[in-house]
Amino acid sequence: MCGITGWVDYDRDLSGATRIAQAMTDTMACRGPDDEGLWTAPHAAIGHRRLAIIDLAGGRQPMIAEELAVLTYSGEVYNFQELRRELEAHGHRFRTQSDTEVVLRAYLEWGDDLADHLNGMYAFAIWDVRREELLLVRDRMGIKPLYYYPTHHGVLFGSEPKAILANPLTERVVDEDGLRELLAFVKTPEHAIFKGMYEVRPGQIVKVTRAGLTKRRYWQLSSYQHADDVPATVATVRGLLDDIITRQLISDVPLCTLLSGGLDSSAVTAIAARELREQGLGKVRSFSVDFVGYTEHFKPDATRSTPDTPYVHDLVAHVGAEHTDIVLDSADLMDPAVRAAVLGARDLPTGLGDMDTSLYLLFKAIRGHSTVALSGESADEVFGGYQWFHDPVAVNGDTFPWLLTADINGASNFDLLDRDLLRSLDLPGYRADSYRQALAEVPRLPGETGLERRMREISYLNLTRFVQILLDRKDRMSMAVGLEVRVPFCDHRLVEYVFNAPWAMKTFDGREKSLLRAACSDILPESVLQRVKSPYPSTQDPGYDEAVRAKARDLLRDEHLPSEQLIDVKAARAMLDRPADESHRAPLERMLRLDAWLRDYEIKLSL
Repeated sequence: MCGITGWVDYDRDLSGATRIAQAMTDTMACRGPDDEGLWTAPHAAIGHRRLAIIDLAGGRQPMIAEELAVLTYSGEVYNFQELRRELEAHGHRFRTQSDTEVVLRAYLEWGDDLADHLNGMYAFAIWDVRREELLLVRDRMGIKPLYYYPTHHGVLFGSEPKAILANPLTERVVDEDGLRELLAFVKTPEHAIFKGMYEVRPGQIVKVTRAGLTKRRYWQLSSYQHADDVPATVATVRGLLDDIITRQLISDVPLCTLLSGGLDSSAVTAIAARELREQGLGKVRSFSVDFVGYTEHFKPDATRSTPDTPYVHDLVAHVGAEHTDIVLDSADLMDPAVRAAVLGARDLPTGLGDMDTSLYLLFKAIRGHSTVALSGESADEVFGGYQWFHDPVAVNGDTFPWLLTADINGASNFDLLDRDLLRSLDLPGYRADSYRQALAEVPRLPGETGLERRMREISYLNLTRFVQILLDRKDRMSMAVGLEVRVPFCDHRLVEYVFNAPWAMKTFDGREKSLLRAACSDILPESVLQRVKSPYPSTQDPGYDEAVRAKARDLLRDEHLPSEQLIDVKAARAMLDRPADESHRAPLERMLRLDAWLRDYEIKLSL
């Protein structure tokens, strides 16, 4: 796992542009703390920061193949061993044991079609020395990020916006359209918030030549008739999970799992524990997050009926994991240095409040023990686990379903945003347009009607829109501390198979995630199997709410408030004059993060 960046310009000689190219590369140091490299040519500068996972000595980058092509690569290709054997049969000879070289050789063999052969999470750029062409490629589900910024004579690219913004050709401008995307909680494909910048879409290839820039999709969800009955489907799901997780356990550095005590992460941990034991590699290591006093004083709410820790410990005892609880308090969550690090990792104030901060601190603690972690992320999107899959109001609504259910930590709460600005932005209209665009993409199955047709739409919205919000959060928080997080449930084979299973089959036992529960019933304790879905935890400490309020009061005393164009200052002061209420946390957190972003990133608003 790594950070990549680069600059292509057909109108100037970049051989001497090492200072700027190095500055771009340096912004990716958190993603690649182990090594760095920079390669330049007359019209290309390619940078790389490395987090060494496989072939620690041989996988240095940018990697060059016989002066034909140069690769800067981030991610893991899980079928690289099979591909290596296939490429050797075609006459290719390898100098290293890395998957990086397999990707480079795959390009030399298959050209632009190389991505069709890859199974994994990746974002990479290949500069073809002969043709002077750049290829930007992102994995099918968008697990790894990749951004680009077209210029008059080429392009800038990077794993994160900060790499691109380090080049003086860019401006840190956010216009009304950028603000709409920032606030709408819909994740429009290719939209990158900053004016002039774009995100490579999942499953997309962007090619840059002297003639300009072209884009094509090499993969997208498709619909087909599901032929298996319930027992065969359950068996197929289990077989896929066994294969996926076994592949994703390959690592030359310490590895662990993220464990919440829910069905998803418990399934990953249990399968990993069995596989490691069978390979004679000892116990699986697992980590979870908790808050001081959370379990003892837990209060059920609209989305969380149980605390995680009792279920975590049930699973640990069941599989014999070597487990660590990472316990945080409100002082940890409010640490100014930590909050600044979280904003710096995300590049945007799109966070989920304390849930971002605690995830960063969890990953930072894990990084002291492991370099790779397996996560249960995305199982809810694949198998239908969220509330909104089962809420008639959300299912029958005329918008993204997550916008119609219990508020996601204030994700749709605009109480403190300026009223005139909100009218100008017309967020309901923006969401409606984005929703219509997403619906138009849904691959229809001929003859499918009623609930089955609608649930295919709901699944598609989650697998192409909502999942991107969480995958981006996971990537940024983990890579900010040099931790690689793998996501087994995003394997495209599993995603495609379950997407096409009928909704009646996905809920055959009357519960959420029926297929996953049945597939893992032999390896999980009954308490975990029967547990109702509970999202990632958020602190319930009243002291945290008061600390947020105190910070907001301090902010409003500032006579030079960068966020004054966005915030209704009078409404904010009125909220702080009222008695503390848990509903205040989200809008106050939003106000604080918007202001910090405008200050720290020196954002120019074009409104």
